[in-house]
Amino acid sequence: MRGVTEASRRQASPPEDDTPLLDELMPWSVAPLRFGRAWIVAPDVRTLRGRWDRLVAAEGGEREALFRPSRARTTGTAVAALPGQRTGTGRFARETGPCPEPVRVLSGPFDEEWLLPDHRLIDTARPELWRVAGGPQLFAVEQGYVPGAAGPPLVVTGALPEGRSPAGRPGRIRPLFRRPGGAEPNLVPGLPGFLRERYGAVEPVQWLAWVVAAAVPSPAGCRVPLPADPEVWAAGVALGRELLDVQLRGALSGTRPRLPGGRRPYVRAAVPARPEALAYDPVDEVLSVGEGRISPVPEAAWEYRAGGVRVLERWFARRTAPAEPGSLEAIGPAAWPQEWTSELLDLVTVLALLGGREAERAPFTAAGGPGRSALRAAGVLPVPDRARRPASVLDHQEEGPEGQFMLV
Repeated sequence: MRGVTEASRRQASPPEDDTPLLDELMPWSVAPLRFGRAWIVAPDVRTLRGRWDRLVAAEGGEREALFRPSRARTTGTAVAALPGQRTGTGRFARETGPCPEPVRVLSGPFDEEWLLPDHRLIDTARPELWRVAGGPQLFAVEQGYVPGAAGPPLVVTGALPEGRSPAGRPGRIRPLFRRPGGAEPNLVPGLPGFLRERYGAVEPVQWLAWVVAAAVPSPAGCRVPLPADPEVWAAGVALGRELLDVQLRGALSGTRPRLPGGRRPYVRAAVPARPEALAYDPVDEVLSVGEGRISPVPEAAWEYRAGGVRVLERWFARRTAPAEPGSLEAIGPAAWPQEWTSELLDLVTVLALLGGREAERAPFTAAGGPGRSALRAAGVLPVPDRARRPASVLDHQEEGPEGQFMLV
Protein backbone atom coordinates (compact mmCIF):
# COMPACT_ATOMS: atom_id res chain seq x y z
CA MET A 1 0.00 0.00 0.00
CA ARG A 2 1.29 3.48 -0.88
CA GLY A 3 1.97 5.92 1.92
CA VAL A 4 3.23 3.31 4.38
CA THR A 5 6.05 4.92 6.33
CA GLU A 6 9.45 3.36 6.91
CA ALA A 7 8.71 3.28 10.64
CA SER A 8 5.48 1.33 10.13
CA ARG A 9 7.25 -1.15 7.84
CA ARG A 10 9.81 -1.78 10.55
CA GLN A 11 7.05 -2.31 13.12
CA ALA A 12 5.25 -4.75 10.82
CA SER A 13 8.34 -6.83 10.14
CA PRO A 14 9.13 -9.75 12.48
CA PRO A 15 11.71 -9.05 15.20
CA GLU A 16 15.31 -10.04 14.52
CA ASP A 17 16.23 -13.43 15.93
CA ASP A 18 18.64 -12.73 18.80
CA THR A 19 20.15 -16.22 18.58
CA PRO A 20 23.70 -15.82 17.22
CA LEU A 21 24.64 -17.33 13.88
CA LEU A 22 27.45 -19.85 13.58
CA ASP A 23 28.76 -17.49 10.90
CA GLU A 24 29.29 -14.88 13.63
CA LEU A 25 30.88 -17.27 16.12
CA MET A 26 33.13 -19.24 13.74
CA PRO A 27 33.64 -16.47 11.19
CA TRP A 28 36.23 -17.96 8.83
CA SER A 29 34.45 -20.16 6.34
CA VAL A 30 35.12 -21.46 2.85
CA ALA A 31 32.71 -22.20 0.01
CA PRO A 32 32.36 -25.80 -1.23
CA LEU A 33 34.96 -27.42 -3.44
CA ARG A 34 34.03 -27.93 -7.06
CA PHE A 35 35.63 -31.07 -8.45
CA GLY A 36 34.57 -30.41 -12.03
CA ARG A 37 34.86 -34.04 -13.16
CA ALA A 38 33.31 -37.06 -11.48
CA TRP A 39 36.07 -39.54 -12.30
CA ILE A 40 38.57 -38.05 -9.85
CA VAL A 41 36.44 -39.25 -6.89
CA ALA A 42 35.68 -42.90 -6.13
CA PRO A 43 34.71 -45.10 -3.17
CA ASP A 44 37.94 -47.14 -3.45
CA VAL A 45 41.59 -46.44 -4.21
CA ARG A 46 42.03 -49.18 -6.83
CA THR A 47 39.42 -47.54 -9.04
CA LEU A 48 41.24 -44.21 -8.98
CA ARG A 49 44.56 -45.81 -9.86
CA GLY A 50 42.95 -47.66 -12.76
CA ARG A 51 41.43 -44.44 -14.07
CA TRP A 52 44.73 -42.58 -13.79
CA ASP A 53 46.61 -45.32 -15.63
CA ARG A 54 44.02 -45.32 -18.40
CA LEU A 55 44.26 -41.55 -18.78
CA VAL A 56 48.05 -41.28 -18.92
CA ALA A 57 48.16 -44.15 -21.41
CA ALA A 58 45.99 -42.11 -23.79
CA GLU A 59 47.43 -39.45 -26.06
CA GLY A 60 46.31 -36.35 -27.91
CA GLY A 61 42.59 -35.98 -28.51
CA GLU A 62 41.72 -39.18 -26.66
CA ARG A 63 43.42 -37.94 -23.50
CA GLU A 64 41.62 -34.61 -23.76
CA ALA A 65 38.23 -36.33 -24.21
CA LEU A 66 38.78 -38.71 -21.29
CA PHE A 67 39.97 -35.81 -19.13
CA ARG A 68 36.60 -34.01 -19.46
CA PRO A 69 37.89 -30.43 -19.95
CA SER A 70 36.08 -27.47 -18.44
CA ARG A 71 36.58 -23.73 -18.51
CA ALA A 72 38.73 -24.04 -15.39
CA ARG A 73 40.80 -27.08 -16.35
CA THR A 74 42.06 -28.68 -19.54
CA THR A 75 45.07 -30.88 -20.23
CA GLY A 76 46.93 -27.66 -21.06
CA THR A 77 46.25 -25.89 -17.75
CA ALA A 78 49.28 -25.14 -15.54
CA VAL A 79 48.52 -24.61 -11.84
CA ALA A 80 50.27 -24.77 -8.49
CA ALA A 81 50.41 -28.00 -6.50
CA LEU A 82 47.92 -28.33 -3.69
CA PRO A 83 49.42 -27.58 -0.24
CA GLY A 84 50.94 -30.71 1.25
CA GLN A 85 50.64 -32.73 -1.98
CA ARG A 86 53.57 -33.84 -4.09
CA THR A 87 51.99 -33.91 -7.52
CA GLY A 88 53.02 -32.59 -10.89
CA THR A 89 52.57 -28.94 -11.82
CA GLY A 90 53.38 -29.24 -15.52
CA ARG A 91 50.61 -29.39 -18.08
CA PHE A 92 48.69 -32.65 -17.87
CA ALA A 93 49.04 -33.19 -21.62
CA ARG A 94 52.67 -34.16 -20.85
CA GLU A 95 51.92 -36.26 -17.73
CA THR A 96 53.37 -39.80 -17.75
CA GLY A 97 54.06 -40.35 -14.05
CA PRO A 98 52.49 -42.68 -11.49
CA CYS A 99 49.16 -42.07 -9.82
CA PRO A 100 49.33 -39.68 -6.86
CA GLU A 101 48.35 -41.14 -3.51
CA PRO A 102 44.57 -40.66 -3.10
CA VAL A 103 43.32 -38.79 -0.05
CA ARG A 104 40.16 -39.26 1.98
CA VAL A 105 37.35 -36.76 1.35
CA LEU A 106 33.78 -36.35 2.52
CA SER A 107 31.87 -36.35 -0.76
CA GLY A 108 28.50 -36.01 0.98
CA PRO A 109 27.10 -36.26 4.51
CA PHE A 110 28.63 -39.34 6.21
CA ASP A 111 30.03 -40.61 2.87
CA GLU A 112 33.82 -40.80 2.88
CA GLU A 113 35.38 -41.55 -0.49
CA TRP A 114 38.77 -41.02 -2.14
CA LEU A 115 40.08 -38.18 -4.28
CA LEU A 116 43.03 -37.75 -6.64
CA PRO A 117 44.72 -34.73 -4.99
CA ASP A 118 46.09 -33.25 -8.21
CA HIS A 119 45.30 -29.57 -8.62
CA ARG A 120 45.33 -29.92 -12.41
CA LEU A 121 42.25 -32.13 -12.14
CA ILE A 122 40.12 -30.07 -9.73
CA ASP A 123 38.22 -27.02 -10.93
CA THR A 124 38.05 -25.28 -7.53
CA ALA A 125 40.11 -26.98 -4.83
CA ARG A 126 40.14 -24.27 -2.10
CA PRO A 127 43.89 -24.45 -1.27
CA GLU A 128 43.29 -22.55 1.98
CA LEU A 129 41.56 -25.64 3.35
CA TRP A 130 44.38 -27.96 2.30
CA ARG A 131 46.87 -25.75 4.18
CA VAL A 132 45.14 -26.36 7.51
CA ALA A 133 43.99 -29.98 6.99
CA GLY A 134 45.38 -32.90 8.96
CA GLY A 135 46.31 -33.53 12.57
CA PRO A 136 43.69 -32.31 15.04
CA GLN A 137 41.77 -30.32 12.41
CA LEU A 138 38.03 -30.82 12.16
CA PHE A 139 35.66 -29.31 9.62
CA ALA A 140 32.08 -28.30 10.45
CA VAL A 141 30.08 -28.40 7.22
CA GLU A 142 26.82 -26.47 7.26
CA GLN A 143 24.13 -28.21 5.25
CA GLY A 144 22.32 -26.08 2.68
CA TYR A 145 19.00 -24.94 4.16
CA VAL A 146 15.94 -26.80 2.87
CA PRO A 147 12.68 -25.62 4.49
CA GLY A 148 11.04 -28.44 6.41
CA ALA A 149 13.70 -30.99 5.47
CA ALA A 150 14.87 -33.46 8.09
CA GLY A 151 18.53 -33.83 8.88
CA PRO A 152 21.40 -32.37 10.88
CA PRO A 153 22.15 -28.66 10.41
CA LEU A 154 25.84 -29.49 10.15
CA VAL A 155 28.15 -32.47 9.75
CA VAL A 156 31.63 -32.69 11.27
CA THR A 157 34.50 -34.54 9.65
CA GLY A 158 38.26 -34.91 9.89
CA ALA A 159 38.47 -35.56 6.14
CA LEU A 160 38.56 -32.77 3.60
CA PRO A 161 34.87 -32.03 2.82
CA GLU A 162 33.38 -31.26 -0.57
CA GLY A 163 30.79 -29.13 1.19
CA ARG A 164 27.59 -29.73 -0.78
CA SER A 165 24.34 -31.23 0.47
CA PRO A 166 22.87 -34.38 -1.14
CA ALA A 167 20.56 -32.11 -3.12
CA GLY A 168 23.55 -30.14 -4.40
CA ARG A 169 22.94 -27.09 -2.23
CA PRO A 170 26.16 -25.33 -1.21
CA GLY A 171 27.05 -25.09 2.45
CA ARG A 172 29.87 -23.33 4.25
CA ILE A 173 32.93 -25.22 5.47
CA ARG A 174 34.19 -23.98 8.84
CA PRO A 175 37.57 -25.31 10.03
CA LEU A 176 37.89 -25.60 13.80
CA PHE A 177 41.42 -24.16 13.62
CA ARG A 178 42.80 -21.35 11.48
CA ARG A 179 46.37 -22.67 11.31
CA PRO A 180 48.03 -26.08 10.84
CA GLY A 181 48.63 -28.25 13.87
CA GLY A 182 45.56 -27.14 15.80
CA ALA A 183 46.74 -23.56 16.32
CA GLU A 184 44.39 -20.56 16.68
CA PRO A 185 40.79 -21.70 17.06
CA ASN A 186 38.40 -20.34 14.45
CA LEU A 187 36.37 -18.33 16.96
CA VAL A 188 35.43 -14.68 16.83
CA PRO A 189 37.87 -12.68 19.01
CA GLY A 190 36.46 -12.24 22.48
CA LEU A 191 34.27 -15.34 22.39
CA PRO A 192 36.66 -17.60 24.40
CA GLY A 193 36.71 -15.05 27.24
CA PHE A 194 32.92 -14.57 27.03
CA LEU A 195 32.39 -18.33 27.34
CA ARG A 196 34.98 -18.71 30.10
CA GLU A 197 33.23 -16.13 32.30
CA ARG A 198 29.96 -18.06 32.07
CA TYR A 199 30.92 -21.72 31.79
CA GLY A 200 34.58 -22.04 32.80
CA ALA A 201 37.48 -22.93 30.51
CA VAL A 202 36.27 -24.06 27.09
CA GLU A 203 38.52 -26.06 24.77
CA PRO A 204 37.93 -25.84 20.98
CA VAL A 205 36.55 -29.39 20.79
CA GLN A 206 34.18 -28.63 23.68
CA TRP A 207 32.90 -25.63 21.76
CA LEU A 208 32.34 -27.77 18.67
CA ALA A 209 30.57 -30.37 20.82
CA TRP A 210 28.14 -27.70 22.04
CA VAL A 211 27.50 -26.64 18.45
CA VAL A 212 26.70 -30.24 17.46
CA ALA A 213 24.26 -30.52 20.35
CA ALA A 214 22.57 -27.13 20.03
CA ALA A 215 22.74 -25.86 16.42
CA VAL A 216 19.45 -25.27 14.62
CA PRO A 217 18.95 -24.56 10.90
CA SER A 218 17.55 -21.28 9.61
CA PRO A 219 17.34 -19.49 6.25
CA ALA A 220 20.24 -17.28 7.40
CA GLY A 221 22.40 -20.27 8.33
CA CYS A 222 22.93 -22.34 11.47
CA ARG A 223 22.04 -20.60 14.70
CA VAL A 224 23.73 -21.57 17.97
CA PRO A 225 21.79 -20.75 21.15
CA LEU A 226 23.83 -20.29 24.30
CA PRO A 227 22.53 -21.37 27.73
CA ALA A 228 22.09 -19.25 30.83
CA ASP A 229 22.99 -22.11 33.18
CA PRO A 230 26.55 -23.55 33.29
CA GLU A 231 25.07 -26.96 34.10
CA VAL A 232 23.06 -26.89 30.88
CA TRP A 233 26.25 -26.01 29.03
CA ALA A 234 28.08 -28.97 30.62
CA ALA A 235 25.23 -31.35 29.77
CA GLY A 236 25.10 -30.11 26.17
CA VAL A 237 28.84 -30.46 25.76
CA ALA A 238 28.68 -34.02 27.11
CA LEU A 239 25.93 -34.99 24.66
CA GLY A 240 27.58 -33.15 21.79
CA ARG A 241 30.90 -34.86 22.43
CA GLU A 242 29.23 -38.26 22.22
CA LEU A 243 27.45 -37.32 18.98
CA LEU A 244 30.66 -35.81 17.62
CA ASP A 245 32.56 -39.00 18.44
CA VAL A 246 29.95 -41.03 16.54
CA GLN A 247 30.24 -38.76 13.50
CA LEU A 248 34.04 -39.14 13.64
CA ARG A 249 33.79 -42.95 13.89
CA GLY A 250 35.28 -43.02 17.40
CA ALA A 251 38.24 -40.73 16.76
CA LEU A 252 37.75 -38.88 20.06
CA SER A 253 37.23 -41.89 22.32
CA GLY A 254 39.40 -44.39 20.47
CA THR A 255 36.47 -46.84 20.36
CA ARG A 256 34.41 -47.63 17.28
CA PRO A 257 30.72 -46.75 17.72
CA ARG A 258 28.49 -49.64 18.77
CA LEU A 259 24.74 -50.04 19.12
CA PRO A 260 23.45 -50.33 22.69
CA GLY A 261 22.47 -53.65 24.19
CA GLY A 262 25.08 -55.62 22.31
CA ARG A 263 23.20 -55.34 19.01
CA ARG A 264 25.27 -55.30 15.88
CA PRO A 265 24.32 -55.40 12.17
CA TYR A 266 25.50 -58.56 10.41
CA VAL A 267 25.47 -59.85 6.86
CA ARG A 268 22.81 -62.58 6.84
CA ALA A 269 23.00 -63.20 3.09
CA ALA A 270 25.97 -62.17 0.94
CA VAL A 271 25.70 -59.04 -1.17
CA PRO A 272 25.66 -60.07 -4.87
CA ALA A 273 28.29 -58.96 -7.37
CA ARG A 274 26.08 -56.22 -8.79
CA PRO A 275 23.19 -55.28 -6.48
CA GLU A 276 20.58 -53.21 -8.30
CA ALA A 277 18.33 -51.96 -5.50
CA LEU A 278 18.28 -51.07 -1.84
CA ALA A 279 15.18 -51.78 0.27
CA TYR A 280 14.20 -51.88 3.93
CA ASP A 281 11.78 -54.00 5.96
CA PRO A 282 10.97 -52.18 9.23
CA VAL A 283 9.20 -55.18 10.74
CA ASP A 284 12.21 -57.51 10.61
CA GLU A 285 14.78 -54.66 10.56
CA VAL A 286 16.33 -56.04 7.38
CA LEU A 287 18.24 -53.98 4.84
CA SER A 288 18.18 -55.66 1.43
CA VAL A 289 21.15 -54.93 -0.83
CA GLY A 290 20.00 -56.66 -3.97
CA GLU A 291 19.71 -60.28 -2.84
CA GLY A 292 21.97 -59.57 0.13
CA ARG A 293 20.54 -59.18 3.62
CA ILE A 294 21.85 -57.13 6.54
CA SER A 295 20.22 -57.09 9.98
CA PRO A 296 19.43 -55.87 12.51
CA VAL A 297 19.23 -52.40 10.99
CA PRO A 298 17.32 -50.01 13.27
CA GLU A 299 14.66 -47.95 11.53
CA ALA A 300 16.46 -44.81 12.75
CA ALA A 301 19.34 -45.69 10.41
CA TRP A 302 17.12 -46.20 7.37
CA GLU A 303 15.13 -43.02 8.01
CA TYR A 304 18.14 -40.83 8.74
CA ARG A 305 18.23 -37.97 6.26
CA ALA A 306 20.55 -35.11 5.41
CA GLY A 307 19.12 -32.24 3.41
CA GLY A 308 15.91 -34.22 3.11
CA VAL A 309 17.64 -37.16 1.38
CA ARG A 310 18.04 -40.63 2.93
CA VAL A 311 21.76 -41.04 3.61
CA LEU A 312 21.75 -44.81 3.00
CA GLU A 313 20.01 -44.45 -0.36
CA ARG A 314 22.42 -41.78 -1.53
CA TRP A 315 25.42 -43.84 -0.34
CA PHE A 316 24.19 -46.86 -2.32
CA ALA A 317 23.39 -44.81 -5.43
CA ARG A 318 26.90 -43.32 -5.45
CA ARG A 319 28.31 -46.84 -5.77
CA THR A 320 25.87 -48.35 -8.24
CA ALA A 321 24.82 -45.56 -10.62
CA PRO A 322 25.53 -46.46 -14.27
CA ALA A 323 28.28 -44.55 -16.07
CA GLU A 324 28.79 -43.64 -19.70
CA PRO A 325 30.50 -46.55 -21.51
CA GLY A 326 34.08 -45.78 -22.44
CA SER A 327 34.41 -42.95 -19.92
CA LEU A 328 36.80 -42.93 -16.98
CA GLU A 329 33.76 -42.99 -14.68
CA ALA A 330 32.93 -46.42 -16.12
CA ILE A 331 36.17 -47.85 -14.72
CA GLY A 332 35.35 -49.44 -11.38
CA PRO A 333 35.23 -52.72 -9.49
CA ALA A 334 34.03 -55.74 -11.48
CA ALA A 335 32.03 -56.84 -8.42
CA TRP A 336 30.85 -55.33 -5.15
CA PRO A 337 33.98 -55.17 -2.92
CA GLN A 338 33.93 -56.61 0.57
CA GLU A 339 35.24 -53.31 1.91
CA TRP A 340 32.04 -51.59 0.78
CA THR A 341 30.00 -54.01 2.87
CA SER A 342 32.18 -53.24 5.90
CA GLU A 343 31.71 -49.53 5.33
CA LEU A 344 27.97 -50.03 5.01
CA LEU A 345 27.82 -51.86 8.34
CA ASP A 346 29.73 -49.00 10.00
CA LEU A 347 27.45 -46.43 8.38
CA VAL A 348 24.32 -48.22 9.61
CA THR A 349 25.68 -48.07 13.17
CA VAL A 350 26.57 -44.39 12.89
CA LEU A 351 23.19 -43.37 11.51
CA ALA A 352 21.27 -45.49 14.01
CA LEU A 353 23.11 -43.89 16.92
CA LEU A 354 22.66 -40.35 15.62
CA GLY A 355 19.03 -40.83 14.68
CA GLY A 356 18.21 -42.56 17.94
CA ARG A 357 19.53 -39.66 20.00
CA GLU A 358 18.28 -36.73 17.94
CA ALA A 359 15.47 -36.02 20.41
CA GLU A 360 18.05 -35.50 23.19
CA ARG A 361 19.19 -32.30 21.48
CA ALA A 362 15.88 -30.51 22.07
CA PRO A 363 16.70 -28.94 25.49
CA PHE A 364 19.84 -27.35 24.07
CA THR A 365 18.41 -26.02 20.81
CA ALA A 366 16.28 -23.61 22.86
CA ALA A 367 18.84 -22.79 25.53
CA GLY A 368 17.56 -19.23 26.11
CA GLY A 369 20.78 -17.69 27.37
CA PRO A 370 22.85 -14.73 26.13
CA GLY A 371 22.15 -13.76 22.54
CA ARG A 372 23.53 -11.44 19.91
CA SER A 373 22.63 -8.36 21.96
CA ALA A 374 24.70 -9.66 24.89
CA LEU A 375 27.58 -10.49 22.54
CA ARG A 376 27.45 -6.95 21.13
CA ALA A 377 27.39 -5.45 24.61
CA ALA A 378 30.45 -7.52 25.53
CA GLY A 379 32.31 -6.36 22.41
CA VAL A 380 32.38 -9.83 20.85
CA LEU A 381 30.22 -8.69 17.93
CA PRO A 382 30.35 -7.37 15.29
CA VAL A 383 32.88 -9.69 13.68
CA PRO A 384 36.12 -7.93 12.66
CA ASP A 385 36.96 -8.33 8.98
CA ARG A 386 40.31 -10.01 9.71
CA ALA A 387 38.52 -12.91 11.46
CA ARG A 388 36.75 -13.78 8.20
CA ARG A 389 39.99 -14.10 6.24
CA PRO A 390 42.33 -17.13 6.34
CA ALA A 391 45.45 -16.80 8.45
CA SER A 392 48.73 -16.21 6.64
CA VAL A 393 51.07 -19.20 6.51
CA LEU A 394 54.64 -18.09 5.84
CA ASP A 395 56.69 -20.98 7.16
CA HIS A 396 56.84 -23.22 4.08
CA GLN A 397 57.13 -23.22 0.32
CA GLU A 398 54.58 -24.50 -2.15
CA GLU A 399 55.30 -25.51 -5.71
CA GLY A 400 53.75 -23.21 -8.28
CA PRO A 401 52.93 -23.85 -11.96
CA GLU A 402 55.62 -25.58 -14.00
CA GLY A 403 57.77 -26.28 -10.94
CA GLN A 404 58.21 -22.72 -9.70
CA PHE A 405 58.11 -22.08 -5.95
CA MET A 406 56.12 -19.53 -4.00
CA LEU A 407 55.79 -18.46 -0.39
CA VAL A 408 52.35 -18.46 1.20
